[in-house]
Amino acid sequence: MQASRRDFLKVATVGGAAAAVFGFDLQPAFAELRSLKIARANETRSTCPYCSVSCGVIIYTIGDRAKNVTPQVVHVEGDPDHPINRGTLCPKGSSLEQDILNDRRIIKPQVRRPGGTEWEDISWDQALNEIAANVKKTRDDTFVEVDVKGNRVNRCESIAWTGGCTDTNEFNYLVVKSMRSLGVVHLENQARV
Repeated sequence: MQASRRDFLKVATVGGAAAAVFGFDLQPAFAELRSLKIARANETRSTCPYCSVSCGVIIYTIGDRAKNVTPQVVHVEGDPDHPINRGTLCPKGSSLEQDILNDRRIIKPQVRRPGGTEWEDISWDQALNEIAANVKKTRDDTFVEVDVKGNRVNRCESIAWTGGCTDTNEFNYLVVKSMRSLGVVHLENQARV
């Protein structure tokens, strides 16, 4: 028997109408599906990294939580208890699992030297040391103690900081304090402190 798309739609419509008329309830099936999906998984609440809305997500991982075992992400969904999104996610947030599991994801620091055309992997210690040295050199070379009118300003206009939406308010608070202590005036983050 050859079934066409039209035949399939007719059968599906009649079946759906019959289920509605005879009171077939799908809620127990959905509840069972949810318990099967997360039966062996660990649940971690997090924040979507894509925009400043900061939607809540639940990341399900499988792994025995041993010290040297990397857990495997198996599912990501919106957090129904989160006050911002109440379990819904936009298309970018819905694709978060593919972002985590992407084999092209960069997981270590890289640098492209001046005039270079290729990125090279460096260690975290080397990256932090180079960043600190460049920040110190830039601040020392461009720090403004007094403006053209002779007013003491003590500012550094050649460094800027932009915070990310997945940073906590506490982290952004510390960043603002650190940047202000350097004299940085070009400063922006979601905490707005």
